[in-house]
Amino acid sequence: MANLANSVCLKNSVSLWSPLQSPAAHRLLQSDSEPSAEATSFRLHLSPMRTGSEFVIVGGGNAAGYAARTFVEHGMADGRLAIVSKEAHAPYERPALTKGYLFPLDKKPARLPGFHTCVGSGGERQTPDWLPEKIGGNLPGVHYIRDVADADALISSLEKARKVVVVGGGYIGMEVAAAAIGWNLDTTIVFPDNHLLQRLFTPSLARRYEEFYQQNGVKFLKGASIKNLEAGVDGRVTYVKLDDGSTIEADTVIIGIGAKPAVSPFEGTGLDSSVGGIQVDGLFRTRVPGIFAVGDVAAFPLKMYNRMARVEHVDHARRSAQHCVKALLSAQTDIYDYLPSFYSRVFEYEGSPRKIWWQFFGDNVGETIEIGNFDPKIATFWIDSGKLKGVLLESGSPEEFQLLPKLARRQPIVDKAKLLNASSVEEALEIAGSSL
Repeated sequence: MANLANSVCLKNSVSLWSPLQSPAAHRLLQSDSEPSAEATSFRLHLSPMRTGSEFVIVGGGNAAGYAARTFVEHGMADGRLAIVSKEAHAPYERPALTKGYLFPLDKKPARLPGFHTCVGSGGERQTPDWLPEKIGGNLPGVHYIRDVADADALISSLEKARKVVVVGGGYIGMEVAAAAIGWNLDTTIVFPDNHLLQRLFTPSLARRYEEFYQQNGVKFLKGASIKNLEAGVDGRVTYVKLDDGSTIEADTVIIGIGAKPAVSPFEGTGLDSSVGGIQVDGLFRTRVPGIFAVGDVAAFPLKMYNRMARVEHVDHARRSAQHCVKALLSAQTDIYDYLPSFYSRVFEYEGSPRKIWWQFFGDNVGETIEIGNFDPKIATFWIDSGKLKGVLLESGSPEEFQLLPKLARRQPIVDKAKLLNASSVEEALEIAGSSL
């Protein structure tokens, strides 16, 4: 298997083809960042003859790693497969970059090759009005975390930093802020929403996490938008200026607002304007025979909820890549039946007063019931038309976490009165589990 680095700016997608069919026969697309001019050049000029490989994976993200493993499991380890990526690294588990990779050196940080894909098993969307270079987003001291090189540059800054500003209140912002506290740095999170992780957390649940972060020294500026980043006499970022004219002192700024899917080079395959992404069917086939899309860029039918979806999560990147390649190389015709799930782990470094680990499965629709006091457990149940649609659990046991996907997939009718009167998270989960 060849790794053709420095070719395209793609993160979580794949592209495959076979010269035995059409020139664009087997491509698997996977990414979550806007393509560079190199990506456009690839679309126009790269051919199977250039790589000498029967299958080409375009992009070096999580989905690429799991697609490659699935190819190898089907006997494709003899030079018939190539990965085209801008990075010189084999695919790796990118969630580690905002978790263990940022730990201080004395707290056993994660390092490659320890988190290459397959070693183990949101961001928030980038809004159209974010133009980083025009507001100072390219100043020294301003960081993005898209790959190992970015994370290494951030660690170098954290070693010298005093005041850190994290832009974004989603997964990335929460994880980076928790890591910055591990470095004993003055840390502020700035985001435009009313509470953390607004796409998933309820206001009550978000308040619990915000209070914990504040107890650990994190400051919040909610409902705030950035006007520009200002440099000092040395050219490095010095202040973050907000729309209301106020400023925040900062020598290190981390942008954690996510990215847009890199789908523009692939308009000819068919795009889904409702969710964004390359439109595919339940086997990840585009409308062009032999071209497939998986991972962050795929707009696929979410079977259990009967709607189109595009999921920015490592679990989907893994599963969609494996499902697509198995269907491509075997007689498998099962439709992809994905159960949405999200998780985060923060404050896991040595010496942390408490480690945080939550998991969510299902659909966050309907009314919510919250059980527990966050000391340490708390559970939130989403109920719609009497059915349990989604559940989030903090600090559960392995057995309790294993119950969550069963509840979310089965969507049982639950007794709301009993759930509301549950005296503990354990009792609430027992009530929900008995409904199965």
